[in-house]
Amino acid sequence: MEIIAPTTEQLIQEFELKIASDTKIEARDWMPDAYRENLIRQISQHAHSEVIGMQPEGNWITRAPSLRSKKILLAKIQDEGGHGLYLYSAAETLGMSREEFIALLHAGKAKYASVFNYPALNWADMGAIGWLVDGAAITNQVSLQRTSYGPYARAMVRICKEESFHQRQGYEIMWRMMEGTEDQRTMAQDALNRWWWPALMMFGPHDSDSTHSSLALKWKIKRESNDQLREKFIQKTIPQAELIGLNIPDPALKLQPDGTYLHGEINWEEFWAVVGGNGPCNQQRLDHHIKAHADGKWVRETAYAASLKH
Repeated sequence: MEIIAPTTEQLIQEFELKIASDTKIEARDWMPDAYRENLIRQISQHAHSEVIGMQPEGNWITRAPSLRSKKILLAKIQDEGGHGLYLYSAAETLGMSREEFIALLHAGKAKYASVFNYPALNWADMGAIGWLVDGAAITNQVSLQRTSYGPYARAMVRICKEESFHQRQGYEIMWRMMEGTEDQRTMAQDALNRWWWPALMMFGPHDSDSTHSSLALKWKIKRESNDQLREKFIQKTIPQAELIGLNIPDPALKLQPDGTYLHGEINWEEFWAVVGGNGPCNQQRLDHHIKAHADGKWVRETAYAASLKH
C-alpha cells in the first residue's frame, strides 16, 4: 500500500496542535524553519553565556577570602561549565554542530548575555554576580522548564536547581559583608551599584523593541515576556536588598500602596552599545575564549581518538 506523505499544511497543523496542547516538540519531530532557527539562536546564546560567564568569577578563585569561599566558588564555576555542556548538547539536536556554534561565537556572529562584559573588581562582585546575575537567570529559567522544545526543557531542570544554589551563595556573600566592617559594607553597596542595571538588562529589550519575542511567545519557546520577567525580578529583589541594609541605586524607586515598586528606566543606549561589542570587557572575554579553545584543542582531539578505540 502506498504511503502518502503529509502536506506542509498538515505538518503545520499538527505542530500547532502540539504547541496548543503543551505537548513537547522533540528533535525528530517536524518543525517550521523559523521555530528551529529561533531555538538555535536562543539555546546557543544561552550556552555561550554560561561558558563566558565563568570568566569574571574564575579570576577570583585564587583570591577568595577563605577556603570555604574558594570551594563554593569552584563548585559554582564547575556548574556553569556543565550548564554550557547541557545547552550545547540540546542545541546540537537541532542540526548544528558544537564546532559551528563556537565558530559563530568567535567570529562575533553569535551573542551571549551582555552582563558578562562588565568587570568583576573585588570579592563583593562575586556576591553581586551570584545574587543579581544568577538571580535574574533563575527568574528567566524557571519558566524555561516548560519551554515547548523537549531537549531544552529537560536541560533546564537541573540548571534551575543549581542556579538557585548560586543565587543563595551570592546573597550570603552580600549579607556577610553587610554585617562586617564599614569598608566591607561600602564594597557591597558599590558592587550593587555597578551590577544592578546590567542585571536588569539581562532580560533583553522591551518587548516592543524585541525582534524575537513575539514568535518565541507564540510557540511557547518563552513562556513569559522580557518585561514580565524583569518586573518579577525587580519586585522580589528589592526587599532582599532592604533586608540586609543595601540601597537599590535607582533614584526613581518608589514604594506604592499595594506593596510593589515603581522604578526608573534602563539606559538602553548603554545596553545596545554593549550588545554591539562596545562594553568594558567584550574583546577581553572573546579573546580569552578563543585562546582557551585553541589551547584545549589537543585535549579534544585526544579524547576523540580514545573514543574511537572503544
